[in-house]
Amino acid sequence: MTADATGQAEKRSEQRLERVEDTAAQAWRDATRSAAERVEDLVGRMTLDEKLSQLVGLWVGADASGGGVAPHQSEMTADGLGWTEVIAGGLGQLTRPFGTAPVDPVVGARSLALSQAQIVAANRFGIPALVHEECLAGFAAWKATAYPVPLSWGATFDPALVEQMSAAIGASMRAAGVHQGLAPVLDVTRDYRWGRTEETIGEDPYLVGTVGAAYVRGLEGAGVVATLKHFAGYSASRAGRNLAPVSVGPRERADVLLPPFEMAVREGGARSVMHSYSDVDGVPSAADVELLTTLLRDTWGFDGTLVADYFGIRFLHTLHGVAADEQHAAALALSAGVDVELPSVHCYGNPLRRALAAGDVDEALVDRALRRVLTQKLELGLLDADWQPLPGDVDDLTLDDAHGRDLALRLAREAVVLLTNPGGALPIAPGRRVAVVGPLADDPMAMLGCYSFPAHVGVRHPDHERGIAIPTVLEALREQHAGDVRHARGCDVTDDDRSGFDAAVAAAQDADVCVVAVGDRAGLFGRGTSGEGCDANDLNLPGVQADLVRAVLATGTPVVLVLLTGRPYALGDLADGAAAVVQTFFPGQLGGQAIAEVLTGAVSPSGRLPVSVPADPSGQPGTYLTAKLGTLSSVSSVDPTAAFPFGHGLSYTTFEWDVPPVEPTWAVDGEAVVEVVVRNTGAVPGADVVQLYLHDPVAQVTRPVVRLVGYARVTLEPGEQARVTFTVPADVTAFTGLRGDRVVEPGDVELRVSRSSADTHTALPLRLVGTERVVDHTRRLTTTVGVTAAVPTDEPTDEPTATDVPEVMSA
Repeated sequence: MTADATGQAEKRSEQRLERVEDTAAQAWRDATRSAAERVEDLVGRMTLDEKLSQLVGLWVGADASGGGVAPHQSEMTADGLGWTEVIAGGLGQLTRPFGTAPVDPVVGARSLALSQAQIVAANRFGIPALVHEECLAGFAAWKATAYPVPLSWGATFDPALVEQMSAAIGASMRAAGVHQGLAPVLDVTRDYRWGRTEETIGEDPYLVGTVGAAYVRGLEGAGVVATLKHFAGYSASRAGRNLAPVSVGPRERADVLLPPFEMAVREGGARSVMHSYSDVDGVPSAADVELLTTLLRDTWGFDGTLVADYFGIRFLHTLHGVAADEQHAAALALSAGVDVELPSVHCYGNPLRRALAAGDVDEALVDRALRRVLTQKLELGLLDADWQPLPGDVDDLTLDDAHGRDLALRLAREAVVLLTNPGGALPIAPGRRVAVVGPLADDPMAMLGCYSFPAHVGVRHPDHERGIAIPTVLEALREQHAGDVRHARGCDVTDDDRSGFDAAVAAAQDADVCVVAVGDRAGLFGRGTSGEGCDANDLNLPGVQADLVRAVLATGTPVVLVLLTGRPYALGDLADGAAAVVQTFFPGQLGGQAIAEVLTGAVSPSGRLPVSVPADPSGQPGTYLTAKLGTLSSVSSVDPTAAFPFGHGLSYTTFEWDVPPVEPTWAVDGEAVVEVVVRNTGAVPGADVVQLYLHDPVAQVTRPVVRLVGYARVTLEPGEQARVTFTVPADVTAFTGLRGDRVVEPGDVELRVSRSSADTHTALPLRLVGTERVVDHTRRLTTTVGVTAAVPTDEPTDEPTATDVPEVMSA
């Protein structure tokens, strides 16, 4: 920050303090009053223009020189208004000051503080803007830790670790002056061809909801507002195309798409929701009163802010065709319940003013949104008289520290899924000659999803360093493996050039084992093979990568196939011919190290698939969550059975389970208790994931064959054992019945203790007894899981002990 800029900021700060003294008697400044009283007083003092200013964002990039907002910000508004004009009456939000261009974190924080000082000085109440950033795979800022993407979170089946990660992300954001994070994505994967599959946690609503709620708790616990997206139905678009219409019925929406959002609101404590771009059965989410107000607020009791997905309000006019112009679009969105327009001023500026003047919108709706915005600013301390633009001493601000890297590595390790290892090719023994081939073998960007800063923003600034160290699979293997490691690229991810095949084949022929790293390159809107706007026609590996794998397989050298992808791909003969297959989903900046540790046996793999791996690339991209007629049957010639099912994953150790019988009678308003004793019977430490599924053979509407209702991740040393106790409320059996109510229906069911959705260890028959119960949003959403260290069977007692409890993550 220049001396002149510093002086101006100090002068504005002094002016603001004078203004504070002048208004000290005003109720909205009185910290002893309730939030509602303070907000109501402030709303009553504002002009219409001041009110509208609080309902919009402005997309600003921090100036790399530290001089406030970056140049040309007038290009970000519909009317071409400059910075001074936009902030004259205040400003609701600042959009992505760190996530627009590479800016040194310290300089960015000081630049943001100067912008905030200008906003405070410009409006007569001295209210700063709320600052938001992307944080799906870490704080989207230059030099910030790049964590694994959400599909990897799902693969860990470890909500507690995800919560630790999001707490670290939130702490770094708050230290930089950011108040709101646009994450997590709670869309349930329905079609793997969708480019944003990498942003989802998985294909099961229970897994998505429990892991997503944990992310929310971590971010909110750090003082950053978590924003749930995309509400709701975005991932169920026709043919997996981005922004395509959604044709789901009300039952699928209620039972599959909405539960993760409900969990994150009720059990996560999320304070913000972002509407979806999609239309469901012809109604765009941004204009859906029933969804955004009746359900979200009136039924679920959500009292936070509802923000627009970027340009989503304009899209009511330009893409959906339900609004005649931007004025009409503003009226529809505000009436539906959208409080804040992002990323910049378009519909909620002059178009909304015209709608109000014409009587198309009641100013009471403006006040409704304004109360929510001001309440959130009050909660964040932005209305406090002693608020300061700089959040603290930013001179030591570091966004990629040892703690963050440790969390990123732990997550990446737990997310590695071993799909096959029939010949015991893994782990690779010391001294073995290893060839590492494939387009992603020595590519740092292979570790990152499309919302990681280097992939999302950095690729547009090739003159800047990447900002963080990202070891590749090749580099990490050379570090981890005691033996010769050679490399040949073979081909690119996308083009048809086979000129590198010969070198790859030669490297494989001269090796004891060949690691082939293939998969995706993340990007945006067609600039990658995975990511927003990068949808797929089918589920074949992109480019000629499959042919490269076949060429290497033909050498006869044992092949370890390593997949670094944003979606599951059909592997077919590639998996059949490989000595081992390892699946990862954009595992973050330390993913290369995690993969190398698994390949060499330093870490035993423990990830489980959050999505099924299909057997056929051309069709039926569906999920395990299907009714009986969605499975293999005699009435269709197509077999949709997955090659590797949801929940599948292998280990280098072995586990044995004991499952005692359960009480067979289960009251429709009661609980069922399932116990599982897990023993590590192998020679190395490892983690097992006990999965509990519900099977409902007869119901008033068709039901999924099985669906996840509980899980526990247990880490055990060799010879160690633990007892997992699932306490399952009958509420989790509820589904949307014939009348449209959610019901717990009496009758026969099974709880299946399983290793995957297709691998049942023990089926426990139960009978739900009583009369049909209608349940609502107050029902219990999750199974309670407890883990205790279990006394070995050769001990004289069968009672568990609370000492030496193994590491566990459950939901």
